[in-house]
Amino acid sequence: MLAAVALVVSTAACQSAAVATPPPTPVAAVHAIVAQTVLQATDIPSSLSPCASSGSMGAYIAAVKSADPGLAATIASQWKALQAHGATEGEISVFAANPTACTAELGASGSVKSAASLVIAFADEGAADRAWQQGVLGFAPPAPGEAPPGIVRGAATGLGASSWTYDRGPVKLACWRKSVFVAVVVFANLDPASFKAAAAAIDARLN
Repeated sequence: MLAAVALVVSTAACQSAAVATPPPTPVAAVHAIVAQTVLQATDIPSSLSPCASSGSMGAYIAAVKSADPGLAATIASQWKALQAHGATEGEISVFAANPTACTAELGASGSVKSAASLVIAFADEGAADRAWQQGVLGFAPPAPGEAPPGIVRGAATGLGASSWTYDRGPVKLACWRKSVFVAVVVFANLDPASFKAAAAAIDARLN
């Protein structure tokens, strides 16, 4: 968005004096609200129900702690490290066919169908890119040139150059950086078409 600069002109009687125009004031880019970018009910199969653990990272960690204190401590430590490297806000949404998957480790819900997404906003694109390269909540991209089974990296994912996907067995995962955001989508025991559509829906909301 470009800021309009007003030119103030002062006149008196027959004389006029031009007032110096101040330099334009930089305006921060308007970015999507993180809570509106994560998976919504319309993005996933109707057989899944929203989990009460969905919400801010703080709320999610508190919900997980009630079921698995060790996992919650690990996530809290990872989140704290991301904040130290520029993360300003994080939101997670989880949907599952059984409540047991709502507080389980992402992608480790056993045979239960589940869909989860995480979107983290950073102070700037540089911080977001560094976090994506190092890994978010344990999800780190493969090294350039490496192609482990089931993994695709880069533009071939359909999510941009800074992205990677994993599709092997019951788990499907996508992690990518767009603008100041890093997004993660994890599906378990769901079809590939639903997974790709969900990742594309989130990607379209990031700006």
